[in-house]
Amino acid sequence: MKKFLSVHDVPNISSLISQALTYKADPQKDRSLGSGKRIGLLFLNPSMRTRLSTQIAAQNLGMEAIVFNVGQDGWALEFEEEAIMSGSTVEHVKEAAPILGKYFDILGVRTFPSLKNKEEDYHELYINQFVKYSGIPIVSLESATVHPLQSLTDLITITETFKEKRKPKIVLTWAPHVKALPQCVANSFAEWINAWGNAEFVITHPEDYELDKRFTQQATITTHQDEALKDADFVYVKNWSTYTDYGRVYCNDPKWMLTHKKLELTNHAKVMHCLPVRRNIELSDEVLDSKNSLVTQQAVNRVWAAQTVLSEILKR
Repeated sequence: MKKFLSVHDVPNISSLISQALTYKADPQKDRSLGSGKRIGLLFLNPSMRTRLSTQIAAQNLGMEAIVFNVGQDGWALEFEEEAIMSGSTVEHVKEAAPILGKYFDILGVRTFPSLKNKEEDYHELYINQFVKYSGIPIVSLESATVHPLQSLTDLITITETFKEKRKPKIVLTWAPHVKALPQCVANSFAEWINAWGNAEFVITHPEDYELDKRFTQQATITTHQDEALKDADFVYVKNWSTYTDYGRVYCNDPKWMLTHKKLELTNHAKVMHCLPVRRNIELSDEVLDSKNSLVTQQAVNRVWAAQTVLSEILKR
């Protein structure tokens, strides 16, 4: 791979999953692959699991990892072309990115949508400017529209958990939240499940919470959560704000929170969430603390997802 911005950069999803599980069994097997190489991890918004798991993954491959919090550790960056920089931004990405391209062999970038202007967010200006000007491979640590490392992690977790000789039924369900959140994780999960093609896939959400069709594609979509949950093998819980009337919260109905009673409709479904999670808002304590919950397993698998992606780029 030359870069990792979405599932479209992946030649073979199943091969990546297999490699990740190999790294999980033997984390040090390619310890010399990244020897003498350096990765920069740029964060334009906060992170815990993405930051730490990618650092560990890089170290497992023998790479040096350096973290930089943009706007906190250094100057606020400007990304617009032909900008008149008379505001709060001090340095343009056209100067910063080429320098970072000389400092590092790979650059990981984490951005976040404004949730104010759909066209700007979905244009992915920030991460695409690093691709354009850095001259080195870029790995998305989450962008304005997708979170590919999380989605790869999710498929790794599903693959190692589901052992039956049939396609699993996977349900992505909207959940309440205390504030408007982006569509990134939901978009990305839908995109990867569809590209993988090894599941019966259902998305359920309240009215007005439709996602961009380029991500949902052939998934079955329903506004009836109980109907969607019937016989599910996996339930992925995530909040997102509205896409059409962008970044709004129309519904915050607590009845959409996943509970044990709702899980009785499923096929003893395993429950997934990318974390962090608002307890007893998005997911009930009884579900999160039960044997159905895979959230810790998912978080641990972030290391192997990142290690696989970095190794594929290093091997190019």
